Amino acid sequence: MPIIDSQKIDFARSTVKREKIFTLSRLVSILNCSSRTAQAKLKIWNTYTSYNQNGKYYTLPEIPCFNIHGIWKFQKTAFSKHGNLKKTIVHLVRSAPAGLTGKQIGEILGLSPQSFLHHFRNCPGIIREKYAGVYVYFSDDVSIWKNQKEKRKTMVSQPEIRTISGSEAIMILVAIIKNYGISAEDILKLPEIKLSKIKLASIQYFLEYHRLEKKTLDSRP
Repeated sequence: MPIIDSQKIDFARSTVKREKIFTLSRLVSILNCSSRTAQAKLKIWNTYTSYNQNGKYYTLPEIPCFNIHGIWKFQKTAFSKHGNLKKTIVHLVRSAPAGLTGKQIGEILGLSPQSFLHHFRNCPGIIREKYAGVYVYFSDDVSIWKNQKEKRKTMVSQPEIRTISGSEAIMILVAIIKNYGISAEDILKLPEIKLSKIKLASIQYFLEYHRLEKKTLDSRP
């Protein structure tokens, strides 16, 4: 493999860092090297690969500001700290207290469920079951699956539960940071939360999903 001048490498890295995301052909152009050499640099730099746009975009590891789901979007391109689309979906499903419907997965990823979920009907790590007339994706780990099914049963009996949007998630997280140990009921009373019309069940589900539930402190002597 031909040796590339270190100054050229530094210039290339600073250029793609400034541009936020880039393609392999863009890196080849900057380095004036072969695709194989550029791919080697991608590996050395531990870049992230987009899970949409046919996986043709890359970004340096210090660039993304991942949201609470581990997702970062730049313009129309999305990246996941969990890896490719398959690894990301498996992680999201396994982490969800009540599993996830295709619609919920799509909302988190910013993708239309019809564009990708047909590839995950028999994906190792998750299973798909029809629950209350809707296909739900659960973990294939029996212990996790049992807990998810129980929680899904509760959700079905509380139809007001919906997915928290990104802006709503930020409001809830800010409330938790400012008020340590705040309960879902107290979050619901906040003026900004009232304006968003989030239901209590949705807040409770969000807190449980991200393991942010109020903890009961042990009494000290």
